[in-house]
Amino acid sequence: MTELDQIITTLSLSMGVAWASGLNLYAALLVLGIGGATGNVVLPEDLQMLQDPMVIGAAGLMYVVEFFADKTPGVDTGWDALHTLVRPLAGAILAASSVGEVGLAAEMAAAIMGGGVAGATHTAKAGTRVMINTSPEPVSNWTASFAEDFAVVGGLWAALNHPYWFMAFLIVFLLFLAWALPKLWRGIKAVARKIGGWLGIVDKQQAPVNHLSDNHQGLEKNLRELQRLRDDGLLTEAEHTAAKARLLAEPAEQGQVDSPEEKGQVDSPEEKGRADGPISNGDGGAASKP
Repeated sequence: MTELDQIITTLSLSMGVAWASGLNLYAALLVLGIGGATGNVVLPEDLQMLQDPMVIGAAGLMYVVEFFADKTPGVDTGWDALHTLVRPLAGAILAASSVGEVGLAAEMAAAIMGGGVAGATHTAKAGTRVMINTSPEPVSNWTASFAEDFAVVGGLWAALNHPYWFMAFLIVFLLFLAWALPKLWRGIKAVARKIGGWLGIVDKQQAPVNHLSDNHQGLEKNLRELQRLRDDGLLTEAEHTAAKARLLAEPAEQGQVDSPEEKGQVDSPEEKGRADGPISNGDGGAASKP
């Protein structure tokens, strides 16, 4: 094995355990522990503690708890919230323990990268579950949960046996997250606002949209404000479309120009007379106004 192969293999294992920890920490611990105990996986020295029967038993027990919690709508989001710190921290520790005896600097770098990968993966998983929970049926939750379980097993297998392929997948995955997470965050905020409306914590739709009707600085400014509200997740796509249509319809309904009475610019009789010009006297001449 060349030096490059050794580096990629070590990097693949450290980032693989971090990525898997962000999806399902206890499944990752269980796969590594059982694989090491049965001799199917050769773990680095610092990870060999996972082969201990006590560790395998604890990981198995917690996996059973997560197996049912992760497949129950609503409960899965609460479970993810409880693991917001646990998964990234565990991912950092496992990543640092995967590099072996190569120095404290390398272990620290692996911990930083592993914590970031685990945190990003956890954020994507938790955010996706929030969006899935808006669906009333539980099948989508079960499908997503089983897919994550299989992804942990498959991802760790690829990280251990095909490190180059796994690193290529991880790069593509992280690039996809960089594109998807802002959109996912806007969706999460829209869901949170709707839940707040149901609970009476926030005004359902009135607050973010109605203040536009008091803004007479121009249609373009109002449209920009609507765009900002949608980008911030305060308006859903449907609400943004409806509000935009209402704004565009208002100028047409008002004839686009207010009448003089609406503007408070009604002319006085004298001004009106001067504007009308001289009055005919009937003989073809002109007579001035009295």
